[in-house]
Amino acid sequence: MATDYHKTHRVEEVKDLTPSAYIVRFQKNGMQFQAGQNLNLGLKGDTEKRDYSIYSPEQNEFLEVLIKEITTGLVSKKLRRLQEGDELEVDGPFGFFTISGESRKKNKFLFIASGSGIAPFHSLALSYPEMDYQLIHGIRNSDEAYERKHYANGKYISCVTADKSGDFHGRVTDYLKQNPPDKDTLCYLCGNVNMIYDAFDILKEQGLPSSNLFAEVYF
Repeated sequence: MATDYHKTHRVEEVKDLTPSAYIVRFQKNGMQFQAGQNLNLGLKGDTEKRDYSIYSPEQNEFLEVLIKEITTGLVSKKLRRLQEGDELEVDGPFGFFTISGESRKKNKFLFIASGSGIAPFHSLALSYPEMDYQLIHGIRNSDEAYERKHYANGKYISCVTADKSGDFHGRVTDYLKQNPPDKDTLCYLCGNVNMIYDAFDILKEQGLPSSNLFAEVYF
């Protein structure tokens, strides 16, 4: 069972994935969470904090978040400058974008992400490798296929819009139109709000009930 914390966590590493995306790894300090939940974090003593989905799996001895640096963002720029040993203030875990043990055993899942919205699915896929899932990831360039090697063969599909270097050329919504899921699939969506609205409409037109659709929105 997840427990709420308001603690100081020491940074272990900041790892760049692309010129604009990076991972912050920090001490777990005994925190228990469910894959799919998020944390509210910022620099120690700073009033500016943001919510980030937990990127690391439940069983790891550390916590990670995946962050996309925003040109006009305050927190994402500050967090990128962190060094090993710096301290973060962390609240959480929060959220219900999770999957029960019973559901993991009996259901088929489609994870639909755009950009850094892949974070909770990375945690879910690595926490529960026994799940029957497919992950489709909408990105502009193939270098944004963050750590795709972490997913089992055939489980990850990149939908790339800027070039033809991905598994599919086009948006995730284009992929869905051409590859409708089975109507009993549970669909989890995370990312840009416009992508989520469009994907919801497509999935419902394909016959999936609203009760099978779950979303975590990034505005």
